[in-house]
Amino acid sequence: MPFVKINYNLSDYLPANVPSTLAIDVVNKSFPEKIPNLSVYIPEVSIPEALSNKEQLANIPGVHSVLWLDDVLDIYQPLQSMDIDTVEAWYKDEGALFMLAGETEKCVAIIEEITDIYGDNAVLSGELLNQATIQSLSTGEVSQIMYYVVPLVLIVLLLTTSSWFEPILFLITIGIAILLNEGTNIFIGEVSYVTQSTSAVLQLAVSMDYAVFLLHSFSKYRNEGNTVETAMKKAMAESSSAIAASATTTVFGFLALALMKFQLGPNLGLVLAKGILFSFLSVMLLLPILAIYTTKLMDKTHHRSLIPSFKGFGRVVVRICIPLSFVFILLIVPNFLAQKNNDFIYGSSGIHSEDSQFRKDTDYINAIFGERQQMVLLVPDGDVVKEEAVSKSLEHIANINSIISYPLTVGTEIPPEFLSDKQLSQFRSGGYSRFILYAETAAEDEEAFTLVETVREIAAQYYGENYYLLGQNVINYDLKDTIIKDAPFVNGAAVFAIGFVLFITFRSISLPLILLLTIKGAVWINLGLPYFTESSLNYIGFLIISSVQLGATVDYGILFTHHYMKNRKSVKKREAARLAISNTAASILTPASILAISCLILGFISSNGIISELGIMLGRGAILSSLMVLHFLPALLIIFDPIIQKTTLMRRRSTHEKI
Repeated sequence: MPFVKINYNLSDYLPANVPSTLAIDVVNKSFPEKIPNLSVYIPEVSIPEALSNKEQLANIPGVHSVLWLDDVLDIYQPLQSMDIDTVEAWYKDEGALFMLAGETEKCVAIIEEITDIYGDNAVLSGELLNQATIQSLSTGEVSQIMYYVVPLVLIVLLLTTSSWFEPILFLITIGIAILLNEGTNIFIGEVSYVTQSTSAVLQLAVSMDYAVFLLHSFSKYRNEGNTVETAMKKAMAESSSAIAASATTTVFGFLALALMKFQLGPNLGLVLAKGILFSFLSVMLLLPILAIYTTKLMDKTHHRSLIPSFKGFGRVVVRICIPLSFVFILLIVPNFLAQKNNDFIYGSSGIHSEDSQFRKDTDYINAIFGERQQMVLLVPDGDVVKEEAVSKSLEHIANINSIISYPLTVGTEIPPEFLSDKQLSQFRSGGYSRFILYAETAAEDEEAFTLVETVREIAAQYYGENYYLLGQNVINYDLKDTIIKDAPFVNGAAVFAIGFVLFITFRSISLPLILLLTIKGAVWINLGLPYFTESSLNYIGFLIISSVQLGATVDYGILFTHHYMKNRKSVKKREAARLAISNTAASILTPASILAISCLILGFISSNGIISELGIMLGRGAILSSLMVLHFLPALLIIFDPIIQKTTLMRRRSTHEKI
């Protein structure tokens, strides 16, 4: 586990063929000098002091270069004689704004060094700080989250099992599966920080019910008078198919993420699917051994059930479930429409909350200089006339307030031979001319994305497709484009794969549709709530929730439907539904509570906006799915019972099937 590399940069997961990914490769090869990725504002400094600070910042290990006003204008001339907009883009209210290019691998060390030198006298913002913040927070929060999750899961298990020792077996079994999963990530090469922060919690929460199913069955056969070994054999034979079906649907839900072109999906989906496989193997191979050899300890710590009977609950639900189903439909329809029209965030801007220090410092700098976005445009060199025309076209874009290019900074009348190699390399290298653009836009919003389209149109007007554009807003633009295209394919694949497993499990055409409507209804309500609360939603989380909630909670519907169909062989449909509710409510609420508690803790503790949002929505999704299964699904099974009987194969008919 300690040797698994963690990637904190979401842009690394863009497909290799999108424009910004191609631009990164060309920019890095053509211009060895790194692109600025950190803004440092130092207030109350004179021009000479600012130059001294620039040199001091440039000497920090890991910092490749520092850009300031002197790279754009001749600062030895009176400031009053210079273009005021250009000056105030770098020096305003006697404060200097420096643009640093630092190594991402050394982001934490660079930020710490700047903080040591300037303390509170410097305000920082930018992607390098973003990377350092994510890295620092993610490292400590994973263990902190587990410190809260494990005890609370243990409490839930103590309340829902019949032995004080059983929960210890569960935690050992799933804990070993988690260790196996986290350690074998080394064969993947690296995992994203989203995967690293969520995989252990999700694996624990989603697969704990496999262990519960097995030991409940084991306890039942022991109470029938079987020996320990015989009881375990029968328990494994009885529960293996149910556990395998549950695990398979969950695995398919996770593997649907692997179909995303945005490679964060495959990274997360593969690790989660692998985790479920390890949990299944651990429950079926390790837990039986542990249970057999600790049977005496379980007997000594046996206690009566601490959860109430759900017989009365079953009677009430059956009485009101059909009228209640219309209420659920009235909730599903508007939420289905709303979830497509959420205010989405596509990049890393949703990582930091409004009250985080990162957001406060960024807002502080933006209040003085305006929102600033840096973009790099590379075009083939050799045609000065075209470069000058491009420069003039870019100058007319309202959002762009500063451009560093050969025509504007040096002048087309000065031949390249008059510049030193170092000076020339700032503008031309590797067969390309470089334009550095500074624009007053956010990293992602409609204005930022419109700017990307405008700059690309201008470049294409002069160079066709032979240009490269790079910047955080450009990356976010391509992220948006890639992720949106992934959505229908990923969601469709998850629904089809899980529907196929349900078809095989129940040998029915109608039951998979009913189960999918139930869980997808819960998913739509979950994803539609941000629209009605007027809160933004990260699109990465939107995609992940769609697949993970479906895969993780469809098990509740499988368990309920299995009991309903079993009861339906001997009793009428309403009675079958009542018995199914009474018999499965505790078994459904236990894993749902574990999933909800684990994910909500993940959501409330994590200071990373993407992780926090993912946790809260998965926790809320577990609650919604359990409510839908226990209240909406019984109504659907009762209403569509005649169709179910006609479209479900290989069942023995009873005298009640036509009633």
